[in-house]
Amino acid sequence: MIIKRERYLQKLIDRMHNGMIKIVTGMRRSGKSYLLFRLFRKYLLSHGSDKNHIISIAFDRRENKKYRNPDTLLVYIRSLIVDNKNYYILFDEVQMLEDFEEVLNSLLYIPNVDVYVTGSNSRFLSKDIITEFRGRGDEVHIYPLGFKEYMSVYKGDKYQGWADYVMYGGLPLAATMKTDMQKIEYLTRLFDETYMRDIIDRYNIEKIQEMNDLINVLASATGSLTNPSNISATFKSRLKSDISLNTVRQYIEYLKDAFIISEANRYDVKGRKYIGTPLKYYFEDIGLRNARLGFRQMEENHLMENIIYNELRMRGYRVDVGTVVKRSKSTDGRHEKKQLEIDFIANAGSKRYYIQSALALPDAEKIRQEKASLLGVKDSFKKIIVVKDIINVKRDEYGITTMSIYDFLLNENSLEF
Repeated sequence: MIIKRERYLQKLIDRMHNGMIKIVTGMRRSGKSYLLFRLFRKYLLSHGSDKNHIISIAFDRRENKKYRNPDTLLVYIRSLIVDNKNYYILFDEVQMLEDFEEVLNSLLYIPNVDVYVTGSNSRFLSKDIITEFRGRGDEVHIYPLGFKEYMSVYKGDKYQGWADYVMYGGLPLAATMKTDMQKIEYLTRLFDETYMRDIIDRYNIEKIQEMNDLINVLASATGSLTNPSNISATFKSRLKSDISLNTVRQYIEYLKDAFIISEANRYDVKGRKYIGTPLKYYFEDIGLRNARLGFRQMEENHLMENIIYNELRMRGYRVDVGTVVKRSKSTDGRHEKKQLEIDFIANAGSKRYYIQSALALPDAEKIRQEKASLLGVKDSFKKIIVVKDIINVKRDEYGITTMSIYDFLLNENSLEF
């Protein structure tokens, strides 16, 4: 079964021969190797590259163990470059190569070589890339399947597809499994035996139970405002743990570096400034989040919000949580100030969108609540409410667009509706 991953393939194509090391990052099992070794290689062959000019090495394979030695590898690579035509070097699990930073930088000096690499999150993280390559690395971050990609391989209609996607998320292998039990066992085992083990080994974590508790707290609070101080207080009051605030902050950073979670900061729309804490944490794959909680706490409104956040990130937007201060006068004449929340402010260059996630709009009061914060924004950028209800896209007299989650997720240009 072929999953096209066209968005990420195009990013690699757009970066060809740019003089930089193309580094594919992303959480484990998100499809990095598949993108590079299957889809990109197929593209190169179909566009005239000779197979002898595509040098592919997976360093985790036993037969390639000798090439983990940097000097042996460089001699081997240079022996394969026999003319002035373009060569493409594809490395998988490059963190297993000794002194890989020096090797990759050396390859940049060969004029007809274009280098592409992937690595595991446990030792090859985004922060490491920025530090090690200092402007010579070009990162392409790959996410688990978006809903549109998921539906391209799903055997069923979009409504049942949504139900499964909300439950099991978008990791490619889980998406192709046939039974619910297979998916449950895979996601549960993957989180415990791979993601957790990576983090524990990389950072020599001793307070393993506290790390597990922290993940559970973050998973339970998906879509809710919180901060490390609140989480630390929860540890003390409910879990009877003496874990320090600094340790909580460190552990959150570890989870972010492993691409398990990401954070959305609060932005004061009228004041045009970031507020700081509290903020929101979202899981990069909703299936892993659910597995972490034993597939309990399945509040669809919070899961839908997480999915919308991920989709915006996949489309290249920087995503914040918006706040709008609304001033009014009470019935007894007193002035009141209320802070309203906009679920997401999505920014990319000169583009900006204000987006509310609402599972349903059953009555006029709910509609009023969802529109209140959007009406408090006086600029001309587009304002959108995404609902699960099956509706036609519509726009009201205030310019607020309402659309279904299916239209939003299945059409790349849905923000322009």
